[in-house]
Amino acid sequence: MNNSDLAEGLAASHGLTKTAARELVDAVFAAITEAAAKGEEISLNGFGKFKVKESAAREGRNPSTGATIQIAAAKKLAFTPAKAVKDKLNG
Repeated sequence: MNNSDLAEGLAASHGLTKTAARELVDAVFAAITEAAAKGEEISLNGFGKFKVKESAAREGRNPSTGATIQIAAAKKLAFTPAKAVKDKLNG
């Protein structure tokens, strides 16, 4: 499923145009992205939580040459599903 599929499903179930539904989908993802960029935790009841996690800088190895390289610190967005989602996935 991609953004367009999600928008089509939303349009069909709520009597919206596909364009309006796509704008809503894009707005939701933009709001999640903005909140994550500020370092906020996004909690969607019954679905799960998005949380920004930081990984520290570290040393790694180039697999082809074996040379040591520096891997920069980075932030990533992690998702933890709610219990209801886990239960649905696991039958």
